Amino acid sequence: MENLEGLEGLMQQAPEFLMTYGLKALAALVIFIVGKYFAGVAKRMTDKILTNRKVDQTVVSFVANLAWAVVFVFTVIATLGQVGVQTASLVAVIGAAGLAVGLALQGSLSNFASGVLMVLFRPCRVGDFVEAAGVAGVIDEITIFSTKIRTGDNKLIVAPNSAIMNGTITNYSIMEKRRIDLVIGVGYTSDIAKTKKVLAEVLDNNQFVLKDPGYTIGLAELADSSINFVVRPWVNNGDYWPARFEVLEQIKNALDAAEIEIPFPQMDLHVKELASN
Repeated sequence: MENLEGLEGLMQQAPEFLMTYGLKALAALVIFIVGKYFAGVAKRMTDKILTNRKVDQTVVSFVANLAWAVVFVFTVIATLGQVGVQTASLVAVIGAAGLAVGLALQGSLSNFASGVLMVLFRPCRVGDFVEAAGVAGVIDEITIFSTKIRTGDNKLIVAPNSAIMNGTITNYSIMEKRRIDLVIGVGYTSDIAKTKKVLAEVLDNNQFVLKDPGYTIGLAELADSSINFVVRPWVNNGDYWPARFEVLEQIKNALDAAEIEIPFPQMDLHVKELASN
């Protein structure tokens, strides 16, 4: 009789039990399905945004999968919480595991984050000539964790992305035009007006020097043994070095032709003959 009464009690409680926990299970299922859907949406949106920004495909794939994983983890936690599972301890375990992994991969994660920032904000691009991380050269490749830089003497330098992003980046290629800064010294006996005219003629007739913006020629310094002029023409970025070499050569030839002295360091040696006894 007691067993029958117990069974009857369970039968009476069954509808309430099913109503309570059935609704929770249904809500958990809905949360899981909706959360999984939004995880896919987050992945597709991230992929689309980064692809439209012409981000490296490796970075696109990684970040898109990371977005999906983050949304999916929150979905699982919310689902478990809905069915009555204590998620506080689960969150603590996941947090501790994430902290341990983060500490173990601190350098790699820093390089990865820096690589993503480089690709997103493009302070430098493949093919640019830069000074970064104590290295000067042309960027050959930007990977997730490092950047490959080819120096002028054809050495390949692999620099960590964090070292580049945490320092100063000097990009010589990003601007269309570039100025050549020269200091030309002439002797104190030289005529200033004549010297400026000779320098201007060189710049006016040079094939690389741009008319807009105009060049600058000015007396900059009265030095110990020379009068120093600054000569600052503008050229197209790709013509910088050929223009610099050619302008210097033409200035030397033009000053020689105009008989304008270019001083150079020299030493006068005076020998005194001592009288013999």
